[in-house]
Amino acid sequence: MTEQRQGAERDAVGRAWGELVETARRTVADGLVVGTSGNVSVRVGDTVLVTPSGVPYDRLRPEDALGVDLAGRRVLGDLAPTSELPMHLAIYRATDARAVVHTHAVHATAVSMLVPELPGVHYMTGVLGGPVRVAPYALYGTRELAENMLRALRDRTGCLLQNHGTVTYGDSVSQAYDRTAQLEWMSRLWLTASSVPGHTPTLLSPERLREAEEKLRGYGQKPSP
Repeated sequence: MTEQRQGAERDAVGRAWGELVETARRTVADGLVVGTSGNVSVRVGDTVLVTPSGVPYDRLRPEDALGVDLAGRRVLGDLAPTSELPMHLAIYRATDARAVVHTHAVHATAVSMLVPELPGVHYMTGVLGGPVRVAPYALYGTRELAENMLRALRDRTGCLLQNHGTVTYGDSVSQAYDRTAQLEWMSRLWLTASSVPGHTPTLLSPERLREAEEKLRGYGQKPSP
């Protein structure tokens, strides 16, 4: 590998680590996690950058960058990776994800304790591929949890973990985070509507959700030619 290519890879890792740390701090600031209870990862080539275990996000520095390969072997840094590493790696091995965000968001976790899936309460459900399934409970950090999660993620970009939290992935860490925020918002919406005595929330049909999903693919600004 040429020195120029090595430098480019170091720069890419540095930028990705900066985005990862910024997003991890945002999960705390936005109330999606308490302390270090969530985790974030970003894939750069065959390296997965991931938040370390038990380190407050406001203390993370550029020199703390931590990376593993797709088998979980550490290739960068000295800190121990998050205990949820099996979950992150399972997503990267099974999908084309470039980033994963895991949180303990309050409303989404509450929904995971009540129903087997968050139904189509809003057209933004299309962002996640449809009604959001709940993965059966398993102890955190285990292969069983990772397997349950992958089944819940089939044809989806996000799921709920029973009595635990949320997992979303995307083409970038900002997209993965936005999907997490949308999932928490929709969970709060469903809980609010469901709490009104004598009323049952109306839900969007599969056809309506597919229609929204198609339209959402073109949402936002188009890159300049």
